[in-house]
Amino acid sequence: MTKIHIPLDFGIPKQLNMGMEPIDAELAARIRNDIFLGTYAEGERLSESRLCETHSVSRTPIRLALRTLESEGLIHRGEGRGYVVQSPTVADILQAVQVRGHLESLAARLMAQSPEREKYLPKMAQAIESINEQLALRRIDEPMIQNMLAANKVFHSTILDACGNNYVSLTCKQIRHLPMLSVGAMVFDRSLFESTERIETGLLRLQIGNSQHQVIYDAIKSGDAVRAESMMREHSNIMIEYIQKIERRNATITVNDLVSYSVADSAE
Repeated sequence: MTKIHIPLDFGIPKQLNMGMEPIDAELAARIRNDIFLGTYAEGERLSESRLCETHSVSRTPIRLALRTLESEGLIHRGEGRGYVVQSPTVADILQAVQVRGHLESLAARLMAQSPEREKYLPKMAQAIESINEQLALRRIDEPMIQNMLAANKVFHSTILDACGNNYVSLTCKQIRHLPMLSVGAMVFDRSLFESTERIETGLLRLQIGNSQHQVIYDAIKSGDAVRAESMMREHSNIMIEYIQKIERRNATITVNDLVSYSVADSAE
C-alpha cells in the first residue's frame, strides 16, 4: 500500500517574510517549533548571538521573539542573562487539551442560549456537510485531510465566535501555540495507512466525530444548552483519549511524537 505523507503545519513559515507579519512573530514561530521538535533540549540555554546567526537577523527581533516565548511558558530567564528552554511535556499537553475542552463546552452552552445563534447555524451545517462529503470518498489522503481540517476549523471556530463571551475565545488563543491545541486541530494515527482495515477504522472514528458535530448542532439550534455542553465535552474528550491510547502503546512518547500525529491549520 502506498504510504501517505501527512503535512504537519503549525503556522510555521518556510522562510522569514517581513511583508506578511512582524518578523519577531515569525521568529517566535520558528524557535517554538524547534523547541517542540527537540532541536533545543530541556534546560538548554538559548544564545541570542547564536539565534541571530541561525536566522540571519539582528538582536532586536530575536529579543522580542524570546519575550513572546517566555509569555507562553516555553522558556524562562536563567541565572544571569539569557533564557533557558522549558519544554512542555505530554502531561502539559493533556492538561491544556482538558482546558480547551471545558472552554469549548462552555462556548456551546452559551451559543445555545444566545438569541443570535440562528445566523451562525448555516456555517456549522455547511461544515458538517463538507466533512460528510470527504468521508463519502472512503479514502484518507492529503487533500482529504486538508479539506477535513478546514471544515473542522469552521465548525469549532464558529461556536467560539458566536458564544458571546470574548474571554472564551481569548483564552483558547492563549494556548493555541501548543501541539494539538489550535482550533479545529485533528490527530491521525501514523499506523493508519498500513492496511485497508486500519483506514476503515480511521474513517469510522472520523464519522463518529462528525456525528457528534451533528448532535451539537441540533442542540444549539433547538436551544438545548445542557445537551450542547455535554456533547461538546464528550467530543473534546476524544483527543484526550487518543493521546492516552498513544501513551499506552509507547510509554516513552514525547511532545515531538505528538507533533507527528497532529495536523493543524497554517492560518492559526
